[in-house]
Amino acid sequence: MDAIVLFMITLFTVAAILIAVVLNVIQSKKNKVLKNQLEQLEVEKNKIDSAPIIPELSKIENLNKTEKLESMYNNWKDRLDVIRTNQIPKITDMLIEADYSLSKMDYKSTLYKIARLEMEIYKVRTNSEFLLNEIKEITSSEERNRALITNLKASYRQLYQKFTDSKDGYGDLAEPVTLQFETIAKRFEDFEILMEQNQFSEISALIKAIDDMLKHMSVVIEEMPSIYLLATSILPKKIADVENEYHQMIEEGYPLDYLNIEYNIEEANKKISDILNRSRVLNLEDSLLELKVLTDYFDSVFTDFEKEKVERFHYEENNRVFYRKLEKINSLMTEIFTSLDDIKRAYSLSDDAIKQLSLLGNDLDGLNADYKTLIDHTGNNTFAYSKLTKEIEGLALRLSRLEESVDEVLNSIGNMKEDEVRARQQLEEIKLILKDAKTKIREYNLPIIPQTYYVELSEAQVAIKEIVKELNKKPITIEVLNTRVDTARDLVLKLFGTTKEMMKTAMFAEMAIVYGNRYRSDSYELDKALRYAEKLFYTGEYQKSLEVTINSLNRVEEGIYDKLLNFYAEKREV
Repeated sequence: MDAIVLFMITLFTVAAILIAVVLNVIQSKKNKVLKNQLEQLEVEKNKIDSAPIIPELSKIENLNKTEKLESMYNNWKDRLDVIRTNQIPKITDMLIEADYSLSKMDYKSTLYKIARLEMEIYKVRTNSEFLLNEIKEITSSEERNRALITNLKASYRQLYQKFTDSKDGYGDLAEPVTLQFETIAKRFEDFEILMEQNQFSEISALIKAIDDMLKHMSVVIEEMPSIYLLATSILPKKIADVENEYHQMIEEGYPLDYLNIEYNIEEANKKISDILNRSRVLNLEDSLLELKVLTDYFDSVFTDFEKEKVERFHYEENNRVFYRKLEKINSLMTEIFTSLDDIKRAYSLSDDAIKQLSLLGNDLDGLNADYKTLIDHTGNNTFAYSKLTKEIEGLALRLSRLEESVDEVLNSIGNMKEDEVRARQQLEEIKLILKDAKTKIREYNLPIIPQTYYVELSEAQVAIKEIVKELNKKPITIEVLNTRVDTARDLVLKLFGTTKEMMKTAMFAEMAIVYGNRYRSDSYELDKALRYAEKLFYTGEYQKSLEVTINSLNRVEEGIYDKLLNFYAEKREV
């Protein structure tokens, strides 16, 4: 039991020692971190204290101080005294307080004081740096200003040399440029005076003024010759050429009012005069751009002139073509309407055809009226030829459509005439075919002509009479006439075909009966069949007679049909 108690006591003792060691290590580390911060802040304070403000102020003392510089010098000394006698000692005191709190291990208070220290050091450092910069602005200004003025003088010499080399290109605008260079030279002299008087604040403004003047002169040297050349030579010549061309084209009848040439020339001359006046006081703002715009405008005017010339050529050419076509269709429509009554008497025109003719006449009247309006506008030079060309092209399109419609009407009337002529020709052809059919029926002495032949003959003759009747009617209905012709032709051709077939069958049947006579005495059945076939032949049933004969002969002589057919063909050739 005593051993256990002893072990527990030992364990607690070791744990307490370990905790104490850990806490001591943590405290030591925290002390070290805070101590480093305080040391760094003290370094920052020393940097502020060692800033080279006093050496820079001593340079001011050696200068020939003006009243203003004296006032500035005194102000800087006062501000330096505040920094050295008040602000830096205050920082020192705060460092001591913070270090004391740290030595007492009052970490919370130490952290608070370090934060205040950082803010105070930042404020004092800013005041110190600002003060030093203000002093250096004066102490280093002479060297800096000398370097700046040297560069400006070099720029001045370059610009002046460039101006001198091309002075002829400035014309009467060279004088204000020369005066401006003299003004800039005077500013350089003013700089030397100010430097001798240590007027450092005025020197900065003077250097900036010289720099601005040289930048402006750089623009002047770059743009002035081009402005002078455009304003006094190139543009006036272009304007004169445009004006001459304009008046010449007006005399030739070109409608150019829409271009406003005279007004624009007047405004251009005003603008050129204004640019020259501003250039004499070296105000070149947008001058070159405005002159280029004017140049482009007058170049475009020449383009417009050329376009009008081309459009006039196209318009006059289109007008000549259109006029010829319009006169032709006017004459044609007049002829159609003059002979319309005769056409109506000759042919049966539909209501739609007559209505279409009336509409075409109205369209033609409208086209003539619009063309007259166009010619009136052409004569009084109201519209540009580019617009007139579009108008004549529109009228030409309408005329083309009208021509197509008139051609359709003429084709319709022409087709009626052609159909009538063709019907008369076909009538004669049909009569010839009918005559051939009648002649052919007489070539073979048939014992009897079947009634069907006379029926077809009658139908064909009636159809021919219908054609004659339709041709004698006034007006002629072409559709009916064509139907009559087609019907008569079909019937006559049918009759002709019937005649040929009947003649062929009758001749073949007779030849078959004659050929079969050689077998009559040998066969009673054949003789009986041939007698029946002869009866059918004499009653006009030639096809049936041929069939009976061939069938009976085929029993005694196989293949008789083909044999008789070849024989018939040879006989026909003979």
